[in-house]
Amino acid sequence: MSGKRLAVLGAGAVGGSVVELAASYGHTVTAFADSSSAAVAADGVDAASALARKNDEGVVGGADPEDALSADYDVLVEATPTTLGDAEPGFSHVRHALERDADVVLANKGPVAERYADVMALERESEGAVRFEATVGGAIPVLSTIEDLSPSHVSAARGVLNGTANFVLSRMATEGLDYEHVLAEAQDLGVAEADPSFDVEGTDAALKCVILSNVLAEGEREYTLADADVEGITNVPGSALELAADEGQTIRLIGEATPDSVRVSPRLVPQNAALAVSGTRNIVQLETEHAGQLNISGRGAGGPETASAVLSDVGRLD
Repeated sequence: MSGKRLAVLGAGAVGGSVVELAASYGHTVTAFADSSSAAVAADGVDAASALARKNDEGVVGGADPEDALSADYDVLVEATPTTLGDAEPGFSHVRHALERDADVVLANKGPVAERYADVMALERESEGAVRFEATVGGAIPVLSTIEDLSPSHVSAARGVLNGTANFVLSRMATEGLDYEHVLAEAQDLGVAEADPSFDVEGTDAALKCVILSNVLAEGEREYTLADADVEGITNVPGSALELAADEGQTIRLIGEATPDSVRVSPRLVPQNAALAVSGTRNIVQLETEHAGQLNISGRGAGGPETASAVLSDVGRLD
């Protein structure tokens, strides 16, 4: 595999980790941008300097973000924050790269959760390809496994797809604590955001399931977040977990994606079942036509973990 020239948009945990790790995968970062600045260098951005400058000064370099989009690169890595509705500015970044026949690797869920058909149409008209392993399950190779099996041979994907919600439910069950207490603890530990609604209301898991359903539907129909049936964990009382435990069960926020539907809700699962992962761990079960049920588990979030999925996608490009 020959090394690729990468333009990385987004300087958060994932984008920063891609820049930091790219060289160890044999790739060169020729452009790196956050929302207000960029570092561009044809022979490779100095990752340590750019990341240190981001930490110290709040910018990655002295150039304009638009300079990163117009730089020389083989692959655009889109790692800006996920936005809903029109999925901007991520969608425009994807379009810009494909229109110049570059490849795109997404960590940003927005374009393939909210505008999947548009992205696929742009890909068909381009010499470039779009890959998005990192949008579902962090380091877990969910989409590449479905690709290897062929989506037509996978009838459903279900699992625990949000680490914050799973941490909260796990702690409520093991410690007998109520939701508000555990959420505050999770925020203190950095497991939950100051505004945790995206995670605890089920939106994050739903976006991942929307992407899975889009892949499984193989173009027969398009899903967006508006098509998902979503219930979060904010109304799960500690008493419900206690009652479940008395029956040898627990409660997990389970997302399920099929070619026909998207659903996320708290569900009872046996305490010894594969779906009863604890802490921030994620798991995806694939129901397959010929291989039976496959369980894939691992770290579903985190900078280096998700960056590993991005860089694996880069490696799969021709």
